[in-house]
Amino acid sequence: MTREGWQKRVLIDFIVWLIAALLCMLWRWVADKSEIVHYWALFGVLAVLWVVVGFAVQLYRSYKDTWFWQSMLSLVADAGVLIGLSWWILPQIPYNLSPRVAMWTILVVGAIETVVVLMEHYWKYATNMTVPAMQIEQRKNAHVTRKDEKRSKSSIDSIHQSVLSVTTEADYYMLRKKARLDSRQTKVVCDHNRFAFLQIPDYQYKTLVDLTLLNDAKGINRRFCIVNQKLPDEGIYVCCYRPQEYIKSKILAKYPRGINWIIYSLYFFRKRVIPRLMLTSRLYYDVTKGRKRMLSKTEVLGRLYYCGFEVDEIVPMGHIEYVFAHRHSQPYPQEQIKVYGPLIKLPRVCKNKEIKYFYKTRTMHPYAEYIQKYVFDARGGMDIADKSNDDWRITTWGKFMRKYWLDELPMLFNWLKGDVKLVGVRPLSKTMFETYPEWLQEKRTKCKPGLIPPFYIDHPETFDELFASEDKYLTEYLAHPVRTDIKYFFLTMRSILTRKTHSA
Repeated sequence: MTREGWQKRVLIDFIVWLIAALLCMLWRWVADKSEIVHYWALFGVLAVLWVVVGFAVQLYRSYKDTWFWQSMLSLVADAGVLIGLSWWILPQIPYNLSPRVAMWTILVVGAIETVVVLMEHYWKYATNMTVPAMQIEQRKNAHVTRKDEKRSKSSIDSIHQSVLSVTTEADYYMLRKKARLDSRQTKVVCDHNRFAFLQIPDYQYKTLVDLTLLNDAKGINRRFCIVNQKLPDEGIYVCCYRPQEYIKSKILAKYPRGINWIIYSLYFFRKRVIPRLMLTSRLYYDVTKGRKRMLSKTEVLGRLYYCGFEVDEIVPMGHIEYVFAHRHSQPYPQEQIKVYGPLIKLPRVCKNKEIKYFYKTRTMHPYAEYIQKYVFDARGGMDIADKSNDDWRITTWGKFMRKYWLDELPMLFNWLKGDVKLVGVRPLSKTMFETYPEWLQEKRTKCKPGLIPPFYIDHPETFDELFASEDKYLTEYLAHPVRTDIKYFFLTMRSILTRKTHSA
C-alpha cells in the first residue's frame, strides 16, 4: 500500500476507536471502579496498540492486493492479540480498570472494521471488470464466398423443424420469405453461447439468422461484433427479442389498477435500474448470467448501430420482434464496460468549436445516441428542440423530467465550472450543430453557450424562426453582453410565469 493509503487507513482506525469508546461510555459498560479519565487513557493506549499490531499482522495491506479472507484473518488476529493483552495486563495495574470494558470496546471496533473491510472488498469486486474490451479486426472489402443455390428438400425440412423448436409456424414462413431460408447463403443459428458464431467461416454466408432471444443472450455487443466480422459487406443479420413494452403491458393488464404500477415499478427497478448502477451491475450479471433481461427497442437498435449495422426492417410477430439489419461498417471502438447510469455526459459544440461534456440526467433508453439519425429519418426529420417528433427513445419518466427541466439540473455543475453562462444559445450536439447555416455556426462559436436559451422567449416553430431568434440574441449580445443577458433573463422569467413555458 502507498504511504497515503496506509495513512488514510490508520486515520480511519483512530476515528473508529473514538466512536467505539463513546459507545462504551454511553452504554455505561464502564464500571465505577476507576475514574473516567483512566478509561480514556486506556482507549488511547489500545488504539495505538491496535495500529502497531495491525502493521505486524499486515492489516494495512492494500485491499486491491489481498483476498477478503486474508484481510479478515489480519483483523481477527489484531483483535485477538489486544483482547489477550487486556486480560493479562489490566488486572496487574493499580487503576482498577476492567478487562471486560477493553474487550467490549475491541469487539465494537472489530465489528465496525469488518464492515469497512466488506465495503472495500465489495468495491474491488464491483469495479474490477475482468472482461477485456473486444479488439475489432480491421478488414478490407469482403464478398460472400458461397454460391446462391437452392437447398434440397431434406435440408429445408431440417431447417423447418429447427425453427419450429424455438418459434412458431408463422415465424418460420416469415423468415423463409424475408431471410431466404431456402438459399444456401443463409445460415440459421440458435445458441445462447455467442462462441457458436466463431465456428462459422468468414464471409461464407450472406445472411445469418439468430433465433436466440437477445433477452437471454449474454454479451450482446460481443455477439453482434462477432457476427459483423463473419458477414461479408452488406451481409444481412436477423435477430429477435422480446420488447420491454410487451412485458410492461402484460404486467399492467394482469394486476388491478394501482397495484399493477407498483409491481411494474419494482420489476423495472430490478431489471433495468440495478443492472445499470456501478455498484450492482457486476453482481446482477454474475447472478443472472445475463438471462431474462429487459430490452427496449431503442437499446436493441442502438446496440446494432454501435456494432456496425444499419437497421432495414422491424417485423413484429406476437410478443417477439425480428430485426433485419445489414452490415454497414466496422463497429465503434468497443468499451470494456458500457454502463448507462442515471447521469450522463454528452459532447457539445461550444465557443471556438471546442467540444465540452455536459452533465444531464439520462432520459433516454441506453444506446439512444447511436440511432439519432435513424429516428430523425424515420419520423421525417428533426424539430427545433433537437429531437424528432414522437421520439420513442425517451422513457416515460424522461418525458416528465424534460417537461419541467429536471433533466438539465446537473448542468448547473457545468455552470459552476464556467463551461456555460446563465443566458445564451444552448450548447448543441454535433449532429444538430451541422444542420445550422455556416454563417450562424460561425456566429454561435464566438460566444459561450448558456443555460437559458433565447427561444424560451420567442417560441419559434420552424428552423428558420429558430435561426432568426438566435441571430437576434447573438447580434445584441456581441454589441452589449451584460445588458443583453440581463434583458433576456427577465424576459424568460416572464415567459415562464405567464405562458407556462417548459423545457423542450
